[in-house]
Amino acid sequence: MQSASRSYDPHPSYEPVDGQVTAGWPAAVAALPPGPLVLAVDGPAALDWDALADGLTTALRLAGREAQRSDIRDHYAPSAAERVAARPQPADDPFFTPLSQAGVADLFDSVPRPGKPADDGVLLVFGPGAALCAVDLLWYADLPKRYAEAAVAKGELPVGANLGRPGEPGDLVRLFYTDWPVADRHRDTIAGRVDRWIDTQDPAAPASLDGTALRGTLRHLARGPVRTRPYFNSTPWGGQWAASELGFTPQAGNTALGYELIAPEAGVLVGEKDGAQVEIPFQLLCVEHPEAMLGEEVHRRFGTSFPIRFDYLDTMGGGNLSLHLHPREQYMREVFGWPYTQHETYYVTANEEGAQVLLGLTEDADPEVMRRQVEDAIADGTPLPVQDHIQTHESAQGQLFMIPAGTPHASGAGNLVLEVSATPYLYSLRLYDWLRKDAAGASRPLPYEHGFANLDTARRGEDVVKDLIQQPRTLRAGDGWREEVIGALPEMFYAVHRLVVAPQAGITDDTAGRFHILNVAAGQGAVVETQDGRSHFLAFAETLTVPAAVGSYRVRSVGGDEVQIVKALVVEP
Repeated sequence: MQSASRSYDPHPSYEPVDGQVTAGWPAAVAALPPGPLVLAVDGPAALDWDALADGLTTALRLAGREAQRSDIRDHYAPSAAERVAARPQPADDPFFTPLSQAGVADLFDSVPRPGKPADDGVLLVFGPGAALCAVDLLWYADLPKRYAEAAVAKGELPVGANLGRPGEPGDLVRLFYTDWPVADRHRDTIAGRVDRWIDTQDPAAPASLDGTALRGTLRHLARGPVRTRPYFNSTPWGGQWAASELGFTPQAGNTALGYELIAPEAGVLVGEKDGAQVEIPFQLLCVEHPEAMLGEEVHRRFGTSFPIRFDYLDTMGGGNLSLHLHPREQYMREVFGWPYTQHETYYVTANEEGAQVLLGLTEDADPEVMRRQVEDAIADGTPLPVQDHIQTHESAQGQLFMIPAGTPHASGAGNLVLEVSATPYLYSLRLYDWLRKDAAGASRPLPYEHGFANLDTARRGEDVVKDLIQQPRTLRAGDGWREEVIGALPEMFYAVHRLVVAPQAGITDDTAGRFHILNVAAGQGAVVETQDGRSHFLAFAETLTVPAAVGSYRVRSVGGDEVQIVKALVVEP
């Protein structure tokens, strides 16, 4: 029985099932069957495809096999980039585009039909869309999104880093709103027939897992507690808590945004702890095993989209977040293309003395006056009198702040906030950013027109405190434990609870057909034990997904302190 505590683990990993992770192109090539074959390597656009093709063909030739190559991008239609790109709404919107609804097949006028090579040769067809060709084997090469985003932002990837644009440099707008949704849908469609998954974090010696092991591992992980690989990135408002307390090395001076579980970008590490590992997209668990992961009713409502995310906002030693809000339901669907919207909550895990959270309109707020003052701030740098319009609230450790779509909000300086939110995350409608400048001396773009189009003017004054800063309500209790509801609203599809467990005590819970997410918000840690004998330790600040298929499970406290665990779940409509 696992009971020993440990500190926060930035590299949680799991053993593969039905196979092993191998490293390097020679190991992957050695597993190929003899005889002539057409090998497709598909994957996202933001990847060094030329380096991949060079490494693979070199390994093939060293293995004594004749290698030919065909870059699928050479067969894209001249209008490919325009075919897959989502159009801004309105057409001159400089901030956002809706998510592209195109498919990879739209890149082609007609998909090429490669012929088999002679003798023992291998024809390598590579690039986004290669799986659409008639091939003998299908491999999928991936680069975790945090690396792809950083490389595109720095211009470190070769040209052609966006879909349909070979020969041109990549950009982040296309990456977020076109490439990722198009490529992810394609990946999800072909995942069930992938013969080898390749992680290209080390392009010279990529780690890989064969298709049988990939599917066996996904099947196993989808039925037990699983934790994704976390990381923190830096922004102008970021703080230092995750660097000082969790040991993360700041990328650019701070640890602003902590990705604990943001499903479209999250990955699960598979392999030996100190050996070769592949990072598998968390989303594949939902695609391949939706009912086991999500539950039947949640799957019916959200498809294979994992609808809740957990992340950290670290302003300890940093500054205020921008004042912003998120699109309301209809606007999100009709203008931006997401089928559900971005409701949020802030749970204060830690804070400095005097820290505040900005939330909701004051009783006397005048949106038209506020709009004029926002425009003055943008035009001539006049500070916005924020407290004339937005309420400030004491940031108390353990307090949850509810933030339904349309509600203006910001975490103030001096907070570590656990953001328990709906998964959509690309549409922050910023109204004011405290006149901050970036490294180049430019102000942050502020899509305030979108913001005011979505501003909820009905909930203000005392209603903000009554509705959005709720007091805990005990749902159930026993010897040494209780479960509290700390946040629920009729307009939000998920609720936030808290499990409070005394030292040496435990609490039994049940997914009852819908996944749970757990985060240790106070105390040394806990052990999660399932009916099938699995045991998963969870340290302070770590986040764990408990799939719907787990059913009944038990949480035991570890150490000599009370443990408080934030729990989120989808509620019945």
